[in-house]
Amino acid sequence: MRSQQNPMVLVSPDLLVLLMKRTGDGCDISVRDLAEAAGCHPSKIGHLRKGLRETATEPEALAIARRLGVDLFVLWKPTGRANPAPFEPEHLMPVAV
Repeated sequence: MRSQQNPMVLVSPDLLVLLMKRTGDGCDISVRDLAEAAGCHPSKIGHLRKGLRETATEPEALAIARRLGVDLFVLWKPTGRANPAPFEPEHLMPVAV
């Protein structure tokens, strides 16, 4: 299992869905387009939207927030020693490419 450094935790799947319907530029964005902007697989965005996954790497979280036109901490909360990341089931962990 590959460990994530500085994973970010999604504040709310519903908020992600809402922000995808109306981004900072007033348009909606598809799962595929958001995944491309974040540099991740579309299934990761789908899992985040459905609440099946709660975390993303810091660069992915920042890219998602930027593309949606919001501040990073509107959509994500940081993890660390005082705020540990939730456990991600093995089948949702990233795989080395």
